[in-house]
Amino acid sequence: MVVKNTFAAMLRWIIFITIYIALGLYTLQALKTAVKHPWVYYVFIIVSALILGNLIYQFTWGDTEGRVLSRPKSYALGLVLAVFMFQLVSVIFLFSEDIFRIISGTYHKLTGSTKEFSLPQRRRFLSILGIGIAALPFGALLYGMFKGKYNFQVLTYTLEFEDLPDAFDGYRITQLSDIHSGSFDNHKKIEYAVDLINQQQSDVLLFTGDMVNNMATEMKPWKDIFATLKAEDGKFSVLGNHDYGDYVDWETEALKRQNLEDLKTIQRDMGFDLMLNESRYLEKGNDRIALVGVENWGRGGFKKAGDLKKATENIDKNDFKILMSHDPSHWEDIVIDDELHYHLTLSGHTHGMQFGIEIPGWIKWSPASWRYKYWAGIYKEKGQFINVNRGLGFLGYPGRFGIWPEITVITLKKKA
Repeated sequence: MVVKNTFAAMLRWIIFITIYIALGLYTLQALKTAVKHPWVYYVFIIVSALILGNLIYQFTWGDTEGRVLSRPKSYALGLVLAVFMFQLVSVIFLFSEDIFRIISGTYHKLTGSTKEFSLPQRRRFLSILGIGIAALPFGALLYGMFKGKYNFQVLTYTLEFEDLPDAFDGYRITQLSDIHSGSFDNHKKIEYAVDLINQQQSDVLLFTGDMVNNMATEMKPWKDIFATLKAEDGKFSVLGNHDYGDYVDWETEALKRQNLEDLKTIQRDMGFDLMLNESRYLEKGNDRIALVGVENWGRGGFKKAGDLKKATENIDKNDFKILMSHDPSHWEDIVIDDELHYHLTLSGHTHGMQFGIEIPGWIKWSPASWRYKYWAGIYKEKGQFINVNRGLGFLGYPGRFGIWPEITVITLKKKA
């Protein structure tokens, strides 16, 4: 099995490196056509080689953390992704010209025409255009790595409900999700984010999972900062798929279980009421709303530990209910058709793929939309709302562009 896995890994590396080099050579042709300065070619070759070499080093000899995506690995991956996107977009333009030339050349050869089909000026124009357009995602990905990942945004929504208890009219909820503390690398930026959260002065703070990337120890450097989060009616949390440590090659199952217990302890030490398929009541005077928190339940290969029946065994079906469930596929596949009516579900998980375009009232797009029907923001189906938080942190690609780190503030209103 070890030999088989090693061979598969080597094959993946060979395929990836071959594609990377092939795209690089093609892009180099575009550069030579568009730019007449040889030093540009050498810079491109050296930078591309160094970035590829760094990726290979980080994922082979760079550390001994196995499948854990450490910060050096993450940045190596991000840089390769930026170069790869530059190459890919450039090649699309140049390749379209080559296809035209092949078709045109074949046509003239078959018809015996001697008409010149090579159009150098058009090829140069397409090369310049391709490189110019390719520079956009390249620059965006670099910006996202060094600036965008800490470009915290407060998004506010007002949701109306006919059966909202009177005492909760105007009730404010701050939702956080997907902190992924193992990816953070700037204490001042995180302190700023926590201050920004506290400035919202919401009644309750709800965290919808993925406190860490893999290990409880990732939260320790940030524990004291997040412990300063405040909300009058408390701070509540649930687990996300990354919190269980499923993506680490643990030496023993006992170590994996202990990691989860350590994370639970850290959350409670920070003042979070961690809900594991449980419910609580938020009360104001004689009125109350039910808060339900389930463990992770995700479509496909993700952990399905969420148990709605267990979580709601102590609440009444007529209660106004807010559900915390990390993965929005749970809402789509299970919650929305459950026998109980969940007025508002709060999720995260998708990160909005950390890359996309959002212009309010005009466009909202991310590659996340290819996988998730409900991937960011507020949706309403069958009289029930869901908010999919874009996440406070980042994972994999060490940045964000267009889909910024999010702090959600939701105000509940009694519908007149």
